[in-house]
Amino acid sequence: MSQTIPACPQCGLENTYADGASYICPDCAFEWPVQAAEEEGDAGAGDGIVRDANGNALADGDAVILVKDLKVKGSSSVLKKGSKIKGIRLVDGADGHNVDCRTELGSMLLKSEFLKKA
Repeated sequence: MSQTIPACPQCGLENTYADGASYICPDCAFEWPVQAAEEEGDAGAGDGIVRDANGNALADGDAVILVKDLKVKGSSSVLKKGSKIKGIRLVDGADGHNVDCRTELGSMLLKSEFLKKA
C-alpha cells in the first residue's frame, strides 16, 4: 500500500482519507477501492484508454449495457438498467462524458463508468 493518499478522481480535491479497503472523499462522498487506485498509479492515469465499469477497455463500435438507471437531464425520462446500446463512439466530452451513442431517447453523451461491455 502506498504512503500517499491520491486526490479524488471524481472532484479532484485532495481532502481524501483511507477507510479500510477504500478511499473516501468527504467533499463529494465518492468512494473507490484502494486496489483500483494502486493499479491506476501503476498503469498511469493518463493512458488515454476509456474503460467501462468493470475495467474493460472500450473501442469505437462496441456494444454496451447500462449498469444503472440514468435520469436524463432536462427530461422526465429514464434510461433503464440493462438497456443495450450498439455502435458507441469514444469522444473527449465535458465532465467525463466520454461515450457518444444513440439510445431510445435520442443521441447523447454518457460516462463510461455507467456502462459495461456487452
